[in-house]
Amino acid sequence: MAFVITQPCIGTKDTACVEVCPVDCIHPGKSEDQYAEVEQLYIDPDECIECGACEPVCPVSAIYPGDDVPEDMQSFIEKNADWYKLSAEEFQAKWGSPGRKA
Repeated sequence: MAFVITQPCIGTKDTACVEVCPVDCIHPGKSEDQYAEVEQLYIDPDECIECGACEPVCPVSAIYPGDDVPEDMQSFIEKNADWYKLSAEEFQAKWGSPGRKA
C-alpha cells in the first residue's frame, strides 16, 4: 500500500518529501500554483512506488506506510487518494479544503 501524508503536515507543508521522491508523486510542491492555498501535501497512491524515501525526511513525522497509519488518522488514506481522483469542487465539498485543480 502507498505511503500517506497525515494530519501533522497540515499547516507545515515542508517539501523535503517532494525533493526526495523519485517518481514525483507528492504534490503540490513549492513551485506549483496550488502550494499556497492547500493545507497539506498529498501522495498519489497510484504513482507511489512505496520506496519510503519520503518518510525519514518529514520533519513532523506525518508520513506513514498505508498499513501503518494510526487509527485516528485513517481518513487521510482516503483524503490523499481523493485529492488526485476528485474534482476540485468535489474535494472541497467532501474535505472542506482546496482540491486539486487540473
